[in-house]
Amino acid sequence: MTQDTILANAKLVLPKEVITGHVVVREGLIAEIGTGAAVPAGALDCDGDNLAPGLIELHTDNLERHIAPRPKVAWPHGPAILAHDRELAGAGITTVFDAMRVGSIPESKGRYPKYARALASEMLALRAQGFLKISHMLHLRAEICSETLVEELSEFSTEDRVGILSLMDHTPGQRQFSDLAKMRAYVMGKRNLTNAEFDAHVANLQSIQTRFGAQHEAVAVAEAGRLGAVLASHDDTTADQVAVSAGHGVAMAEFPTTLAAAEACRAAGIAIIMGAPNLVRGGSHSGNVAAQELADRSLLDIVSSDYVPAALLLSAVQLGDIWGDMARGIATVTDAPARSVGLSDRGQIALGRRADLVRFAQHDRMAVARNVWSVGRQVA
Repeated sequence: MTQDTILANAKLVLPKEVITGHVVVREGLIAEIGTGAAVPAGALDCDGDNLAPGLIELHTDNLERHIAPRPKVAWPHGPAILAHDRELAGAGITTVFDAMRVGSIPESKGRYPKYARALASEMLALRAQGFLKISHMLHLRAEICSETLVEELSEFSTEDRVGILSLMDHTPGQRQFSDLAKMRAYVMGKRNLTNAEFDAHVANLQSIQTRFGAQHEAVAVAEAGRLGAVLASHDDTTADQVAVSAGHGVAMAEFPTTLAAAEACRAAGIAIIMGAPNLVRGGSHSGNVAAQELADRSLLDIVSSDYVPAALLLSAVQLGDIWGDMARGIATVTDAPARSVGLSDRGQIALGRRADLVRFAQHDRMAVARNVWSVGRQVA
């Protein structure tokens, strides 16, 4: 018989409240939830720490950082995937939708090479061999402003665990890159371009969008349906852009850049995702709307770690403080993302749910992950 795991004397972060109690884990599932600070024989004494559902990450560029740790430096995919997996586990993340760009620009100084199909295949192979600590699914970032989006999307099938497909348009002069001066500083620094090379890069991207934009958007929407993926928009800036997203059937808006766009998303019933670094830093590094402003206006539903995995738990705790409701804060990184992508087996401490759990302490405005379990198995 499989031995039960008992996590006792913890502040259990339930869907609507926080209580002191214990959780019994049996065969990878939550089998019992009890109240009180008692520590039964053989139980792990959580010493009053918080015990929350494992965090669910919908959009992270962290894997891309591991496969390209420096400009012009390529790292072997297998070791990169393993390092990424373990970093997320240590941050309390037990389910991740790994963001991979599809759509490339093969030539030119500002080229974007293809990588998603090969990386996804290696990810799935490592998963099949049991080498990954947490649950990995795919988030395909469909780059509208590219030359190869159609053929790259066609390489994926329903067997690839594609849970999210987002419509990304990084054409200069709109959305995230509405401010060309900020884009110039960012791209020139990242890609080591001269002013003249940056100007040529911008002209090339704008030309590509003119030639392929409408076709690519239509194909990406259709491919989301073929793959059974939830459709997301990215960097909506205006109410008109949100209306287009709603017309496509978008369910989630990643990082709306303005208050007006967030308000339009709420009116359209589109879930609003904001970046944890925006909240932790006190504002957007790109000059877009602050996540806390949206939180203050109840226009924030889900948080994504984006480019800092450790920021996810910290941001949820900060939201708990902002709202005066820890359960509500934690739900933005557990229950809300689970519901948004149809994962009914996780995201809550509830009977019969997967025993994906994170024990964390709070110290000096920090959230300190002490232990993490994925399907009842301790992974950090």
